[in-house]
Amino acid sequence: MNGFIEWLEGLNEKDTKVRAVLRRSLAFDPGRFTPAYPYVEPFVKDEENFWRRDMFYLVAGLWASHWRVGRVGVPMTLGKACAAYYEGRKSTSTERRFITLLDSDSDQLPYRLRQMVALLKEQSIDFDDLLNRLLYWNDDQKRTQNIWARDFYRNFNHEIDTKSNSNKEISE
Repeated sequence: MNGFIEWLEGLNEKDTKVRAVLRRSLAFDPGRFTPAYPYVEPFVKDEENFWRRDMFYLVAGLWASHWRVGRVGVPMTLGKACAAYYEGRKSTSTERRFITLLDSDSDQLPYRLRQMVALLKEQSIDFDDLLNRLLYWNDDQKRTQNIWARDFYRNFNHEIDTKSNSNKEISE
């Protein structure tokens, strides 16, 4: 699976129209924009699982919308990218949007993910990891959501009064 984003990057080097078509595909349900087929179908041609196919199309569109010339920085998981964005702004709406994304069902996910990736336009996102995590979005144990939540909450500084907490433990 790691080859999908490389595949898109290779297509993009040959023809920048690829990004325009894939960006446009975000206006439709994943996998429903016919002009995007030549860019994604060769990679998923034997895929029978509709969820997986839809996620390939969604990530292709998100990658195209997020792509920037000369982007620097180590690509981050979505949870870490959200944490970095939050750290720069300290906006409670960022955290609310993140929680809303984590609570998305299959129908809401593409819309909320498009919003989040647009918000993170300055962050470098690991789209290979994003695709891998989205493939397991509907897991009963919510592993993807838990991983992203850990990445988010472990990567910014909470203003917690650890001194008062340790004093309470000592006195008890």
